[in-house]
Amino acid sequence: MITLDKFYINGEWVSPDAPQDMPILTPSTNAQVGVVSLGNALDVDRAVAAAKAAFETFSLTSKDERLTLLRRLADVTRARLDDLGRAISMEMGAPATMARAVQAESGLGHLEAFIAALEAHDEEETLPNGDIVSYEPIGVCGLITPWNWPINQIALKVIPALATGATCVLKPSEHTPLSAQIYAEIIHEAGYPAGVFNLVFGEGPTVGAALSQHPDVAMMSFTGSTRAGSAVSRDAAATIKRVTLELGGKSPNIIFADADVDAMVAQGVAECFDNTGQSCNAPTRMLVERSAYARALEVARSVAEHQAVDDPALEGDHIGPLFDQIQYDRVQAMIQTGIDEGTRLLAGGLGRPDGLAQGLETGWFVRPTIFADVTPEMTLWREEVFGPVLVMAPFDTEEEAIALANDTDYGLDAYLSTGDEARALRVARRLRAGGIHINGRGSDYGSPFGGFKQSGNGREGGRFGLEDYLEVKVRPPFAV
Repeated sequence: MITLDKFYINGEWVSPDAPQDMPILTPSTNAQVGVVSLGNALDVDRAVAAAKAAFETFSLTSKDERLTLLRRLADVTRARLDDLGRAISMEMGAPATMARAVQAESGLGHLEAFIAALEAHDEEETLPNGDIVSYEPIGVCGLITPWNWPINQIALKVIPALATGATCVLKPSEHTPLSAQIYAEIIHEAGYPAGVFNLVFGEGPTVGAALSQHPDVAMMSFTGSTRAGSAVSRDAAATIKRVTLELGGKSPNIIFADADVDAMVAQGVAECFDNTGQSCNAPTRMLVERSAYARALEVARSVAEHQAVDDPALEGDHIGPLFDQIQYDRVQAMIQTGIDEGTRLLAGGLGRPDGLAQGLETGWFVRPTIFADVTPEMTLWREEVFGPVLVMAPFDTEEEAIALANDTDYGLDAYLSTGDEARALRVARRLRAGGIHINGRGSDYGSPFGGFKQSGNGREGGRFGLEDYLEVKVRPPFAV
């Protein structure tokens, strides 16, 4: 049984003000594997005070000093990737191969991209009018991260704070504390000064709210649900903080008949199911040109029916369970809603998959599911399911495809496939989303990640991620 009963504050592991224990459950069996202590507002006060004190000196470090620390952080991260992968697989159910090679590896990929961005970053520039602009760290940053991509999101928030000379307090999801604990150990081993990075476990309404409301926190960066993002914005409003948000999505995937339909449909289904559908930018609405629609349904059904679902402790390209019972019940309810609304069930459906190994019957495994002929008035078209559930619909014209794709409150990513380069560029220009995938290729580490509309504001990754953690100051050139 793993016990996490300390917070990392001011360079030390310290006891909570008033320990409140919560079980750590593994999604594959719903068994308890550990316990984590949750914090309160007084723990946040201690962490923010440490970060505020550390900012006085860390904000004055040179770019070269911060690059040296980041490179050391990369070395330690590289050495702990296996530990991170095992923790992620245990706490949130990602299969072992994906947990190590994708989830944990993202912490290193983003770090290397931030190092390159900082190397290229000019901390001062002279304007055409002769005035000098300097870019300086914003201050103490409150960082709230989710359970579905725990290290990916921690890296996208913590690293730009460290890179720019800001200091931070991290509140990871209380449901995925194992990987966050390891990340704090990595930062400590890399040699960051006390107080620069602080970690407090806790729930959103307590620790998260205390961070968002704290007068000494200059910026909040939040990844999670749109509802919770709104709460963070409201809490931060009284003290006029900068707030960046990476929220939900209902990403469209447009496939034109002149694309490699079989390959792009198969890839689209696999990407929707990846991470058991628990990714905010998953392509969950597949729109196919009508002349290719019947073939697309055949391919999609086959991919879904052959999608392996198995124990996350195993290596392989299977998908694992949903994260917990709340997710399981929500996904089941959404599938039932689709059935009740008369949506055509193409594959999957209610309940657990057949053939689960002994011992996994109590885990939160679901059947990869596809609904066909879905229309914009249906619930599954509009609401984020956050599970391996794909909806498909036909379109007749390019204009209709664009209109259907943009018919959502979200705008995180959008996907399109076509053999016509001019069409690809034309359609991409009109899609209201922060990231566009074309013919199966998306962006890489160092590119901006974030969305339009209710998918949030601000961008994470590379130089765009650094900018959110910087303030702009102007001064005239010195003259006697």
